[in-house]
Amino acid sequence: MQLQAVIFDMDGLLIDSEPLWRQAEQEVFATVGIRLTESMCFQTTGLSTEEVVRYWYNSFNIDRQDVQEVARKLEDRVIELVQRKGQALPGVYDLLQHCQSLGLTLAVASGSVGRLIEAVLDKLQLRDYIGLYHSAEHEVAGKPNPAVYLTTLNKLGLDAARCVAFEDSARGAQAAKAAGLFTIAVPEAGHKDPGKFTMADILLDSLEQALDLPQFQWPNNQKLAG
Repeated sequence: MQLQAVIFDMDGLLIDSEPLWRQAEQEVFATVGIRLTESMCFQTTGLSTEEVVRYWYNSFNIDRQDVQEVARKLEDRVIELVQRKGQALPGVYDLLQHCQSLGLTLAVASGSVGRLIEAVLDKLQLRDYIGLYHSAEHEVAGKPNPAVYLTTLNKLGLDAARCVAFEDSARGAQAAKAAGLFTIAVPEAGHKDPGKFTMADILLDSLEQALDLPQFQWPNNQKLAG
């Protein structure tokens, strides 16, 4: 089966945004009486913004009717931080350029809202690489539900067997596998726990290692393995 497209998660994979999310979560949740430590923020990695708010409201037994409002404030703060401090993770441009040179279609399937995806694409100047993006905000549920990937595949007009997914979170890897995609997991530095990524086909330390995979080497770049 020939590889035709690569679908990327965004936060923590293309952009070093997970520290920015943790900063924003600690700041915004403090305004509603929830004090989060940085380590606590790891519990919600991969969830959509509204799911993050509901998660902590439930965890702290807080009954508030402002989930969407707090989610919006959290997204606004992350966008501010991305615009001010956002940086691409190692290997991003080399991999995107290489995939593009192989004629592969590149897409983003993210749990983040569309306006944050657009902010990242602009900040990192990725619009020349990414031809399509889809946000889980338009789905009934975020990752690990596979909906965001299934819709992305539908938009691409491709079968899952012709695509590879890159993810940094366990929830994201679960979503990609549930959608039938060959899944390559690239956890945040210092958080590569193989036990949490048993569903992934390949586990890497960084995107820099992806160019050494058979899927992306000429002339056998278009053959899926595993």
